[in-house]
Amino acid sequence: MADRKPFRAACVQMRSGLDRKKNTADALALIEEAAAGGAKFITTPEMTNMVDRKAARLFETLPAEDGLSEIQAFADAAKTHRVWLLAGSFAVKVETARAANRSFLFAPDGKLAARYDKLHMFDVDLPNGESWKESKIYAKGAGAVVVETPLAKVGLSICYDVRFPHLYRAMAQAGADVLCVPAAFTRPTGEAHWKTLLTARAIENGAFVIAPAQGGTHEDGRETYGHSLIIGPWGEILAEAPDDAPGLIFADIEPSNALAARRRIPNLALEHSCEVSIVKP
Repeated sequence: MADRKPFRAACVQMRSGLDRKKNTADALALIEEAAAGGAKFITTPEMTNMVDRKAARLFETLPAEDGLSEIQAFADAAKTHRVWLLAGSFAVKVETARAANRSFLFAPDGKLAARYDKLHMFDVDLPNGESWKESKIYAKGAGAVVVETPLAKVGLSICYDVRFPHLYRAMAQAGADVLCVPAAFTRPTGEAHWKTLLTARAIENGAFVIAPAQGGTHEDGRETYGHSLIIGPWGEILAEAPDDAPGLIFADIEPSNALAARRRIPNLALEHSCEVSIVKP
């Protein structure tokens, strides 16, 4: 970690709709702009390729991974711009009526460096009447993924994962100094918890957090929060999108700052399990 050089990171904020080709084109245009702005690590949000809450319509056109044209398009973009490119996630068919919510990390030579399937399914009923049951459509992943790149050790996660601190502690203890949280947060949960959760994960783990988001009202009727964030390992906000509009944010990442934060507060070196006594007076 100590000998890694500073690099510029960018979050692509999107408002993906139902048309995979249009969504891919929109993402590629912003990726090109991010590369032109000096970014060497570029991330897009959860469900970059399609945002659709209707399962029947989703599966009408969604192929398996080997038929997903956006994978090659992102590989080509990574190679063209010579950047590390994280497709925050694509919906990918894995069974007749089951998909994966899957991240793809591409290296600057265009090769696929890593995949990650979302571990925690967003099964919630919100006070405003919204109800989400991701587990009815999406298969959960098998485990955490940390990728050792020349820029940094990168931990992969997706959206609702951010509410499970043990996942990020495990990745940080495995050496991750950058934690990626591509997301499509609902507006109510985003307004209440987005910045707080991401800042907590940065502080707890002495790590950079890079969180590209979906934002606005989508074609399928859902509303997402936006406000993409890049946070430093001391909890400092390095960049924040001001609203939910599509666009870019940039921040310069100094990997050694993660090591410095962990030396100041060496909590990752300690075991965190403890016995709990329940007292009934």
